Amino acid sequence: LLHKLKAEEAKVADCMGRLRYLQADYLNLQRNAAREKEHARDFAITKFAKDLLETVDVLSLALKSVPKELVAPPSESSDSPSSPPSSSDTPAEKTPETYLRELHEGVESTQRLLLNTLFKHHIKPYDPVGEKFDPNLHEALYQVPIPGKEPGTVFDCQKTGYTIKDRVLRAAQVGVVQDT
Repeated sequence: LLHKLKAEEAKVADCMGRLRYLQADYLNLQRNAAREKEHARDFAITKFAKDLLETVDVLSLALKSVPKELVAPPSESSDSPSSPPSSSDTPAEKTPETYLRELHEGVESTQRLLLNTLFKHHIKPYDPVGEKFDPNLHEALYQVPIPGKEPGTVFDCQKTGYTIKDRVLRAAQVGVVQDT
């Protein structure tokens, strides 16, 4: 009888060990599933975001292509004192500069809205000028020897880099200082 009891206690201990192992395994499975779900949620928009970055680049190029003096608001001293101030411009009264200024403001607003939308989804730009070249974050397009600058330093950024939750979405395309 004592021998049977010992055998049953051993079975119970074995079952309890298996139960603890299965509980720990189940908890690990739950944690891993939750982590994978969060990871999938965070990075699900990666492909879409990469496509949108091209649009951000085009808008930036459009804004850079217009000289600053053409988009600056007109100075009030240029208005003639004899002309009455108009409350709204009619299409016939607008100059080409006014149209260009309004178009520039619209493109600028569109770019700002798009960047704000990207920020909401944890997509952030980074400009590495002045940083040490890092092949994980930067794509070197060219190298130039520049006296007085430390070799391996980024001195020009052709395309801004972007990260999504500290993961590189697009590497910054840069120029790097070369050994002289």
